[in-house]
Amino acid sequence: MSDAPRTDDAEVTYGSYLALDELLTLQRPRSVPEHSDELLFIVVHQASELWFKEILHELDALIDVLTRGEAEFALFRMGRINALMRIVSAQLSALETLPPQHFAQFRGYLGSSSGSQSVQFRAIEAASGLRDPHFMQVLREHGEIPPLVQRALARPTLQELFLTLLRTRGVGLEALYVGERPTTLFFLAEALLEYEQQFGLWRFHHVQLVERVLGPLTGGTGGTLGAKYLSRTIDQRFFPELWVVRGKFFGAPK
Repeated sequence: MSDAPRTDDAEVTYGSYLALDELLTLQRPRSVPEHSDELLFIVVHQASELWFKEILHELDALIDVLTRGEAEFALFRMGRINALMRIVSAQLSALETLPPQHFAQFRGYLGSSSGSQSVQFRAIEAASGLRDPHFMQVLREHGEIPPLVQRALARPTLQELFLTLLRTRGVGLEALYVGERPTTLFFLAEALLEYEQQFGLWRFHHVQLVERVLGPLTGGTGGTLGAKYLSRTIDQRFFPELWVVRGKFFGAPK
């Protein structure tokens, strides 16, 4: 395949390359009259979905290199994924400036929409390792499981791929934490745990945000349980075996 630029298109500009004319028309407040804070609400959630798309892209690449046993490239991918998770969590801070009385003024225009309907977020959870009955029940509550989530569920979890990598290299899980010179596999294990931690921080930030805007006892948008449901998800684990082994050496809760 040639790397030469295409000559059949008009000159590529910043706006045309990023499709800004189309992108900037996708924020469509529904409130009448239009509430000044609804645009913020839309932009934060649309931006989250764009980052989710990139995270799924990186998870695909991570799964690929883990399957091939390439620990060094997996470590690189995890560094990027963790950076992306920090961005997704940090942008929730913008919604903390949304007073509850303002949200109440346009909340009714959201209809049955809810963040729990995010197919990409569910795919990230599935790709990362969630398989427990409660998670599967939540997936089925919205009807047939979307193909993107089914694809993630059909593949091994990140923990399974990492443990397979260790076995192919003849390394036991506990051996990662023995010795004074950490190996690439050790740093990869720590990067995986950092990912879970960043994910947990996002969940916690989300719970706090929902409680701040809606209150701790109020249901979420679209008839969901809101903060009450979200708080249950904070303890979900992607890498339970890693936490157990690490806890043996550092006294962390198992």
